[in-house]
Amino acid sequence: MEIIMQPHTQITDMKQRMSDIMLSVSWREIARTYFDNSASWFYHKMDGIDGNGGKGGFSEDEASRLKAALCDLADRIRRCADKI
Repeated sequence: MEIIMQPHTQITDMKQRMSDIMLSVSWREIARTYFDNSASWFYHKMDGIDGNGGKGGFSEDEASRLKAALCDLADRIRRCADKI
């Protein structure tokens, strides 16, 4: 049996994908709450670079985690809006 290894794909255009909400979300809080990491780490990911200035980005797992974080935030905002 032959095992084919897929290269780890990284999403390097996350900042562009999030352009509609970039100024409305506290990315620092997203980094701390959902990733248990620093804001600078998260901003490097958003910019598609690693900590050393090379090419980086979000792994598939990290992208899934970001999606879950945004969905959780959207649900929390909706619950607050429903209280008005």
